[in-house]
Amino acid sequence: MTQFKYKTQEEKYNFISKQHGGYYRHDFTDHAYLYNLYFPPKNVFSHLKENIEDIVLNYPMAQNALAELIANLINQPIERIVVGNGAAEIIKILSGHLAKKIIVPVPSFNEYVNAAPDGKVVEFPLEFPSFQLDVDKFAEEAIKVGADMAVVVTPNNPTSLHVPKADLIRLAKKLEKNNCMLIIDESFLDFTADKESISLEQEIEKYPNMAILKSMSKAFGICGLRIGYLLTANLEFASSVRNEIHIWNINGFAEEFLRILPDYQNEFEESCQTVIKDRDIFYNQLCDIPNMKVFKPDANYIFCRLPDDALSGPEVTKRLFIEYNIYIKDSHGKTQPEADRYVRIASRTQEENSNLIEALLDVMYKKS
Repeated sequence: MTQFKYKTQEEKYNFISKQHGGYYRHDFTDHAYLYNLYFPPKNVFSHLKENIEDIVLNYPMAQNALAELIANLINQPIERIVVGNGAAEIIKILSGHLAKKIIVPVPSFNEYVNAAPDGKVVEFPLEFPSFQLDVDKFAEEAIKVGADMAVVVTPNNPTSLHVPKADLIRLAKKLEKNNCMLIIDESFLDFTADKESISLEQEIEKYPNMAILKSMSKAFGICGLRIGYLLTANLEFASSVRNEIHIWNINGFAEEFLRILPDYQNEFEESCQTVIKDRDIFYNQLCDIPNMKVFKPDANYIFCRLPDDALSGPEVTKRLFIEYNIYIKDSHGKTQPEADRYVRIASRTQEENSNLIEALLDVMYKKS
């Protein structure tokens, strides 16, 4: 067994806080990463085990065949789809290779900004303290700076707030007149209360300057398989993204998962409803903490502003880990006002969420 380079819980925290995965090896409760705890079901793992020799010994399929598997899931033409090794691969292509200038509301998922070359990204501050996106001001700024690509994550990470469909349509139309592609990241949309009325996936053909990006890791609980896709009716744009992807970018396990996923759609929908139920109970528990500002979540995580007399976000995060072996994310390093006052907490099971509440109440006000 691998020996990790920490001897104390504090050393363990310092090690973990610099990692981007592999958490399961370190024995703590992960309220930081954002995924569906209730999917996939055991039968999926049994199927992968039974077919492991073929999966390991043979080349996986290439892009067109993979796009067909996604197309069957979302009822879209194959030519509109690009399949990525996680959404992160596609984000790197969009921000790092295709965009001449990209504009991103902040705070948001850092990778859109991190993947862009110096001088090629504009950060647009969300309205404070509501963290709502004013799409008219966003469009105005995008046009002013000459952006050819704009990103909206809905529900947003870390705020867990979704942008109304009508606002996104208005934004797309404003940007279209200025030859700006709108990238809508719907990675967490399966955890919204009414995703069919919020998603633009089935209306994509109406908006030639729109592309929808989705990480399947979050909703389907398959972070280790690395699957994401981009959907657009702009076939020229789809082709430009596809041309940046190498021939075997998806491994055989991910391919096989996509192949059998249609057989588990009912279980998937039920799992999302369980996540929503747990999250809503958790939200109400967090709201009971005096002077805590809790943003009503649309995703499977909750954004909170700590009380003024509580410790800072980084201090609370560290104490939770050292004293209770629970890991959350603070907003230190995010582009936002008062970043050190905010934390993002992933919802887990009801029991784990209740344990988090007790631990949080215990550490929030401790002084050194």
